[in-house]
Amino acid sequence: MIDKKEFLLQSIIKAYIEHLEPIGSKELKSMYDLEYSTATIRGYFKKLGDEGFLAQEHVSSGRTPTNEALKQYWIGRLNFKLKGINIKALEHFAKNIGLTIFLQKERSDILENIINVESRYIILEFTNFAVSIKYSQALYKFLSDFLQISLDEILKISKDVGAYELYNAIKQSLQNDFEIFNYKEFLNLALNYDFDEFTINRFLKGNIMEDLKEGLYFDGLLPQNYIGICKFCKINNEDYKMFIVGELSKDYEYFFEQITNF
Repeated sequence: MIDKKEFLLQSIIKAYIEHLEPIGSKELKSMYDLEYSTATIRGYFKKLGDEGFLAQEHVSSGRTPTNEALKQYWIGRLNFKLKGINIKALEHFAKNIGLTIFLQKERSDILENIINVESRYIILEFTNFAVSIKYSQALYKFLSDFLQISLDEILKISKDVGAYELYNAIKQSLQNDFEIFNYKEFLNLALNYDFDEFTINRFLKGNIMEDLKEGLYFDGLLPQNYIGICKFCKINNEDYKMFIVGELSKDYEYFFEQITNF
């Protein structure tokens, strides 16, 4: 059973996400018709502040949840499997709420054949597409060992060994499988936090998607007050990897409710 302190913390976080302004004890009691007195709520507010979960700008002002409190809140609420989503709703609510969505179609292709074209080009035939690169005897011999290997593995191997012509040729062939919703929101984030060009391109060209596993991402990949949410889902019965980037204070429960196909 959730204890009183945890309940009040979750209540103030919900109120803050909804109103995006400091919440006082009287406001919180009124919003949720709490049975606790305002003095009791203030006492717990102080404890939560001492523990680093609530902040207060001025002595007389209300409280706001800290980044750490918001992180823990979302960790407890976003651990679910996502099924089908509505693409139109996704685009609409990403813009409406202020989120950037990166979408990558999941491919199950394997490398089925490698063709040497007069020792000038190499054609790699995957299940549903093909790419060509300049011939190299060493590369042709190397790739011959990877027949029947998945597309994802070929991408990883080509990147790891520095076969960038092959890597870029495959990525270019797959560019229609990647799209971004609310591009401008991410650019504002990148400029406000001085992302370098390499990092910006990693996101905008879709390379970031290769390294992501399903789950939540915080510091290190994104600024401290942001969250990244990686989910696998289906759109029109096709498999996609989706990465959502936005501020910790956005209402992600509402977002997922609106985009999910029931």
